Amino acid sequence: MNGSNGSQEYHVSGEEEGVHHVSRPILNNGPKHRPLTPMRRCRGVACVAIILSTAFLLIVYLAPITTFVVRLFSVHYSRKATSILFGIWLSLWPFLFEKINKTKVVFSGENVTPKRRVLLFANHRTEVDWMYLWDLALRKGYLGYIKYILKSSLMKLPIFSWAFHIFEFIPVERKWEIDEAIIQNKLSKFKNPRDPIWLAVFPEGTDYTEKKCIKSQEYASEHGLPKLEHVLLPKTKGFICCLQQLRSSLDAVYDVTIAYKHRLPDFLDNVYGVDPSEVHIHIRTVQLSDIPTSEDEITEWMIERFRQKDQLLSDFVAKGHFPDEGTEGDLSTPKCLANFFAIVGLTGICLYLTLCSSVWFKVYVVASCAYLSFVTYYSILPPQLVGSPEGAKKAV
Repeated sequence: MNGSNGSQEYHVSGEEEGVHHVSRPILNNGPKHRPLTPMRRCRGVACVAIILSTAFLLIVYLAPITTFVVRLFSVHYSRKATSILFGIWLSLWPFLFEKINKTKVVFSGENVTPKRRVLLFANHRTEVDWMYLWDLALRKGYLGYIKYILKSSLMKLPIFSWAFHIFEFIPVERKWEIDEAIIQNKLSKFKNPRDPIWLAVFPEGTDYTEKKCIKSQEYASEHGLPKLEHVLLPKTKGFICCLQQLRSSLDAVYDVTIAYKHRLPDFLDNVYGVDPSEVHIHIRTVQLSDIPTSEDEITEWMIERFRQKDQLLSDFVAKGHFPDEGTEGDLSTPKCLANFFAIVGLTGICLYLTLCSSVWFKVYVVASCAYLSFVTYYSILPPQLVGSPEGAKKAV
C-alpha cells in the first residue's frame, strides 16, 4: 500500500566505502514467534473467509445506498454513513490481530486526543504496516475515515477494488508527472472541514528491505544526507502535495514510527497469527506551525524527522521498546464481540435475502455488482444533485 512520493531514485553499482551495514536484529532472521500448526492455519483461513464474505455482502447490499442514493442528497452524509457502516466491518481486523491472534499492540509517545482531520506519516517496515494503523484509528473513533495512497494495480483486485473506491482511497501510478494531478484532484474533494479524514502517507514510498536500505545509504553518501539504518530516505513530493491540499483544514499531523518483535510480518503471518509477537507504535504530534511552507524546507524537515525515526528504531533494537509506553489501553473484548456478532448477523440476513427470499433481491445483487464494477473501473462517484455541496463555497 505504497504511495507516490516523488522521484528520488537510488542507483547501486556496488557497496561503497562508508556505507553502513543494516543492523541484523531488526530484520527477519529468527524463527517464527509461534509455530504454524494445522489448527492455527485452519483458524486463519476461517477468519479470512468470514472477513471476505462479510465484506462482499455488506458492500453489495449497502454501498449503493450510502454511495449513490444518499450521495445524491448529501456528499457529507454519504461519507458519514459509509464510514460508520464499514468502519464497523474494518474493526474485524484489529479483533483478529489483538484478540484472536493475541498480538500485543503497544502504543507509546504521546496520548493524542481524537481529531477529525489528520495527516499521518509513518515509516514503512513491511507490507502490513498500514493495517496496524487501523488499531490506532479504532481507538480514536475514526477507523472508517482512514484513507491511503495505494498502487493503482491494487484497483484490479476483485471486491477489494470496490472497497478501495467507496472508501475514496487514492490510487497512483508511481509516476509523479501523472500522480500529482491525481492526488490534487482527489484531495480537492475533501476541502469541507465537516468531513473527517485520516490520510496516511508513507514517505519512503516502499517497504523496507536490506537491499533498498543500501541503495538509500549510497544515495545519502553521494548527496551529503544522513545515512540511515532502519528507515529509507523519504521521498517528499507526495507528502508535500497532501499537506498543501489539506493544510488549511487540518486539525493535526501525526508522526508515527512502527516497529515489530521479533520478526517483520507479512500478510499471511498476520492471518495465521505466527508473527509478530508485538507491534510497537510510537506517536508524536506535529504542530502545523512547525512545518515549513516551502518545498525545499519541507524536504529538509522531513529528512530530519526520519533521522529521528532512525534513532528511535536504533534505541528500540537496543532496549526492546520505545520511550513513554502505555499511552493507549487494550481494546474492549465485549465491544469487539458485539461488533463481530453484529456484522455476522447482518451478513446472515443479506445471505438469506439473496438465497431464500424474493427473486428481486437476486436482481438487486446483480445490479449492485454491475454498478460497483462500473464506478470503480471509471473511478467515479455520483455528484450531489439536491442542494449545493457542503463546503463548496469554501473550496472555490
